[in-house]
Amino acid sequence: MTAKRKKKTLTAGRTYYKQFNEEIRELIKSGVTDFTLKECNGQRYIATALEGDLTFDVYGVPGQDLGAFMRGPKLRIHNNAQDGVGNTMDNGRIIIEGLAGDVIGYAMRGGEIFIKGDVGYRVGIHMKAYLDHQPKIVVGGKAGDFLGEYMAGGIILLLGMFSDKSDAPVAGRSLGTGMHGGVIYIRGDVPENQLGPGLNAQPVNSEDLKIIEDLVKDYANELKLDSTEIMSENFVKIRPFSHRPYGNLYVPC
Repeated sequence: MTAKRKKKTLTAGRTYYKQFNEEIRELIKSGVTDFTLKECNGQRYIATALEGDLTFDVYGVPGQDLGAFMRGPKLRIHNNAQDGVGNTMDNGRIIIEGLAGDVIGYAMRGGEIFIKGDVGYRVGIHMKAYLDHQPKIVVGGKAGDFLGEYMAGGIILLLGMFSDKSDAPVAGRSLGTGMHGGVIYIRGDVPENQLGPGLNAQPVNSEDLKIIEDLVKDYANELKLDSTEIMSENFVKIRPFSHRPYGNLYVPC
């Protein structure tokens, strides 16, 4: 018999972030599993280091490091999010229905982050696969500079569709700089001068398309989008040529 889930609605308002997060943790200890958080106003560290089958519907704009070190919960942000979403996240899912800031998914090791709109700089920096965990970030809009910088594993899918930056390239400068693992898929084309040193964009193969299609279906389902429309364009992939991209810069003793 499935245990009944216990729900709770909290209003963040002007509550100090430390107090707000302590209240959430006390409620989890009492058996609450499903949270609705209203009037979030930059409160940091929401759902940080939480584990297990928990859900959060977040209204307003949560602060930095949302879902950091998280293992399992599902977060839906019905607005924008600030920097550091999913910092060193191990498992779970974060859905952002608006924009997101810089360093999304820093050192992320598992789970998924689905963003409808644009993102800032250094998204996916130091992202890595861990054991059987394969982290995934899908960005529906465009990205700033250094997307996938020093990326060591996982998947970034950049769609460039849901953006108000019509004149901007799909990604900023130095895409994939220092990348030594994982893969970045981009819908459409990416200018070669946007790529980091030693990288180029290559056509995807049938195996890549299957990975993209499965990820797009999941993403579109969460954000109520048309997966067929997303898949109607060609994709390219960016992969590192070496696991030691800067190895030739060091002189052995």
